Order: sequence, then structure tokens, then C-alpha cells
Amino acid sequence: MQIYLPIAEMSVNIFLILGMGGGVGFLSGLFGVGGGFLMTPLLIFIGIPPAVAVATEANQIVASSVSGVLAHLRRGNVDIKMGILLLIGGVIGSTFGVWLFTFLKGLGQIDLVIKLSYVVFLGIIGSLMLIESINAMRARKRKAQKRSHSHNWMHGLPFKMRFRKSRLYISAILPIVIGIFVGILSAIMGVGGGFVMVPAMIYLLGMPTAVVVGTSLFQIIFVTANVTVLQAVSNQAVDIVLALLLLIGGVIGAQFGARFGGRMQGEQLRGMLALIVIAVCLKLTFDLVVAPADPYDFGVGGH
Repeated sequence: MQIYLPIAEMSVNIFLILGMGGGVGFLSGLFGVGGGFLMTPLLIFIGIPPAVAVATEANQIVASSVSGVLAHLRRGNVDIKMGILLLIGGVIGSTFGVWLFTFLKGLGQIDLVIKLSYVVFLGIIGSLMLIESINAMRARKRKAQKRSHSHNWMHGLPFKMRFRKSRLYISAILPIVIGIFVGILSAIMGVGGGFVMVPAMIYLLGMPTAVVVGTSLFQIIFVTANVTVLQAVSNQAVDIVLALLLLIGGVIGAQFGARFGGRMQGEQLRGMLALIVIAVCLKLTFDLVVAPADPYDFGVGGH
């Protein structure tokens, strides 16, 4: 059953889009990521223009993240205070990111920048997460698991605050800076930023994995909502029909993901996420290197 997407200017199978939304929504609830790191490349793989995929996916992330946060709130796994600081940085970063997106689109280079950004960030983060999760599982077997973070110069920064839910006493500067960086990625790559946010919250801030997932989803809601509004106003690249289909599947999938995630250990979840991230990175690299697109494709982004 085909449906026409007005902004993407193409027809797609409704059940394919619903299935993609459900699958990514499941991962959102399971890992505490918005799912955009997976959905945006998937949309590009089926022929959606990269600029439309980025802008529209930000909208779907809002829905799946809301669904996931509600499930985690019921379990008491959301640090609201930490989430607000991450959100402040996220709004600043995403606002700047949309401006940069518009600038690159005007140059006709946005499609290439999006794909290269995915290859670089997914490759680095996926590899680091996989190595860490393997080491953590080995340490657990030896019953000698160490703390996942250590104190360094960052813990000596000023403006310290106490986060009781996360059992931390750290500088407010750290979560704000992380939020800014993730906000920029949200705008350029159409992601919630969870694939960066989750490792940063665990290894830089030292938050417990159980609290990280819900808190990550909490800030993702508002940052991606900001990206969606700005993208719609600045670039008119949000395809409402596509967004609604992804939204329906995403909300349902996130509820199942949150339930399933509670049954698994933190290092197992991180290992699974790392494998998915690396797989998507390899596919994007293959498309760029082995089967490059028509060079003229990169010239249409500004029209």
C-alpha cells in the first residue's frame, strides 16, 4: 500500500514506514536513545532526501522519546535536575545547529555533510562503546568490576551541584557543554543525540546506567522539538505525512523497548547498541565509498 510524501516528493509503502518507526521506537525505549542515529540513515537508504530525512526524523524522535520517558518515570529512573541542565545546553546547541544546517544547505553541501557526519561519529562511538562493554562483561565475570568513571580535572570545575537521583556532586558546566554538543548533532544529523549522550553521561558524568536512559530521553524530547520547529520554519523540510507514520510506530515500539530493557544488564545493553551503531556506520561507508551517488546530487541541496 503506497502513500505519497509531499515534501520528499516520492511514494513509499505505508507498512514499511510503520515497521521502521516501531523498530526504532523499540530501540529508543530499550537503550535511552532517540533512535535518529538509525532511522535517518534508514530513510536515506530507502530514497528519502537526506535533508528531509534529518528534519522529519527530529519530529518522530519527540514522540518515541515521550513514550519512553513516561515508562521510565513510572520506574523512578529520570533525574529531572540533570535533565534540565542538559536541556539548557541542548537548546543552545540545536538553535546554532539549525542555522549551520541552513547555511550548508545554501551551499549545496548538506547531503554530503550529513552522510560524512554519520560515518565519523557512528564509527568512533560504536567502537568505543563495544570495547567498553566487552571489558565490563569480562570484569563482571571476574567479579572485579570497577567504577565506570574516574575523577579527573573535569570534576574540579566550579559551579558544583548535587544530583541526588544520580548520587553525584559535579560542576553544572559539564552537562551544559554536553548538551550543547548533542544539540548541534541533533540539528545536523536528525538525531536525538542519545548515542553520544548516553556514553557521555555514563563515562564523563559518572551517572548510573539505570538513571541515564530515562534522563537522556527527557532532554531529547525538548531538544528535538526545538529542532523540528526551527527546521520547519527555516528550511520547510519537515514531511508531515512521513512524520505521522513514523510517530505511530515509534510510540508503540518505545513502550515495548522500555519493558524489555529492564530485564537486561547495563553492559549488555551498551554492547548491543554498539553493534547496531557499527553496522549502520559500515552501511553508510559502503554507500559513500563503493557505490557513490551521482556527483550532481550534491548540487541540488540548495534548491
